[in-house]
Amino acid sequence: MSFLSTIFGHNNEASDKIVVLDKTDYASAISNKKVQLVDVRTANEFSGGHIKNALNIDFFNAANFEISFSKLDKTKPVYIYCRSGARSQKAAKKLVDMGFSQIFDLKGGYSRWS
Repeated sequence: MSFLSTIFGHNNEASDKIVVLDKTDYASAISNKKVQLVDVRTANEFSGGHIKNALNIDFFNAANFEISFSKLDKTKPVYIYCRSGARSQKAAKKLVDMGFSQIFDLKGGYSRWS
């Protein structure tokens, strides 16, 4: 581990498990498949519009976040997004800690989707 990664806490294991996809690749990955698609925004944001078939698991509701994600299959890919991409990156790192091994995040979040 390099000096800078020690200081900034860079986790190579996490980065190997998290892939950020642009809108086109993300749309292709979730189309015509039964995938674990999760919107990590608040319920209010979710009700204002979301990607079809997405579950809403609010990142800011820590207790519910862990309970809800624990019901998903850790051996299958999970596709997440938020409003702009920052919250979903934090959520993705948390999911790695919870044992998920394939996490796909929407670059730029829902604001780039719509």
